[in-house]
Amino acid sequence: MDSNPIIDMLGRRLRLAVIGGGPGSFIGAMHRTAARLDDRYEIIAGALSSDPERSRRAATSLGIEPGRAYGDASELLDAEADRPDGADVVAIMTPNDSHHAYAVAALTCGFDVICDKPLANTLAEASEVLAAVESTGRVFCLTHNYTGYPMVRQARAMVQDGQLGTIRLVQIEYVQGGKAAEDDPDADGPLPWRYDPVRGGPSLVMGDIGTHAHNLVRFVTGLEVSEVAAEVGHIVPNRLVDDFAGALLRFDNGARGSFWVTQAAAGVENCLRLRVSGTRGTLEWMQEVPTQLLFKPIDAPAEMRTPNGPGTLPLSARASRIVAGHPEGFHEGFATVYSDAAEAIAARRAGRAADPLALHFPTAADGVRGVAFVDATITSNANGGAWTAV
Repeated sequence: MDSNPIIDMLGRRLRLAVIGGGPGSFIGAMHRTAARLDDRYEIIAGALSSDPERSRRAATSLGIEPGRAYGDASELLDAEADRPDGADVVAIMTPNDSHHAYAVAALTCGFDVICDKPLANTLAEASEVLAAVESTGRVFCLTHNYTGYPMVRQARAMVQDGQLGTIRLVQIEYVQGGKAAEDDPDADGPLPWRYDPVRGGPSLVMGDIGTHAHNLVRFVTGLEVSEVAAEVGHIVPNRLVDDFAGALLRFDNGARGSFWVTQAAAGVENCLRLRVSGTRGTLEWMQEVPTQLLFKPIDAPAEMRTPNGPGTLPLSARASRIVAGHPEGFHEGFATVYSDAAEAIAARRAGRAADPLALHFPTAADGVRGVAFVDATITSNANGGAWTAV
């Protein structure tokens, strides 16, 4: 990513306004870092907290000029839409229950949008966001950041190239241990928003990491989950929100799969693991070893693919920033999604066609599929694990 196609097309970087992600937010810092890593954006405005004074202080602490440090999202959208030098793009990194409202408002005001996952807490709201994207013609990027890893893109390209043949089997797991403690959340403290079904959504584990796992499967295989038979609930006693989900999957091409996600596996850090088996071989990838993609052909020894190593395909090469043998991971994957969205946004604004390799970022349509999958797992669980159409 040595050249800067955004400046080539527009003569400047994209102007980015951020909503949410204020002090203490891990994901807010991640979004801002991703936006700047490839020099595609400049952050020019912000509303970083639901408290107006805290919002303004947080924005100015990031170097945003005081006149563009806003007290809330509505103030930001109205003011930036009226400025001749206003924001081009709005990035949303707020609690889940506000994604829908802020996204629709930003699209309606004429902004392109980058939004943290999940797209919304309900399928109806997710569908409204997609309808707003389609009616406005704006670019919408959903930050399923794992799709930006070089070796995930290598896997997608190998599947598209036919190197696995017809996909028959898929295994996906996303296992964390951050919510394994029985005193989490603190019963005597304030309720974190993720543990509130109104704000965090109907299933904590599915909204938080289940949507990531589902999206990764779709991204790599190109298949859709057509039916699911699921169990969703909690492993930690007396917890009121879901921390576990397991499911059998049926795909639209007849393939079968298994799905397992939890945030209550004590001692596990962030183990997202995918195995895809086709008629000609198998691919295996694990997020905790992100620069290694294992390819096991049916009639040859196993091969290890690495970023910029032998056999690297163009989609993977585009996502890699440094030379072979150097690690790339979470920050870079996030930045790849941001940079691809930037190229699509700049191309739309310049009236040009974007590089097809830049058009692999998750969209509102992907977000709708993710929310529909969450709905189907919850429905299946409520019906005793019965097969449920997605």
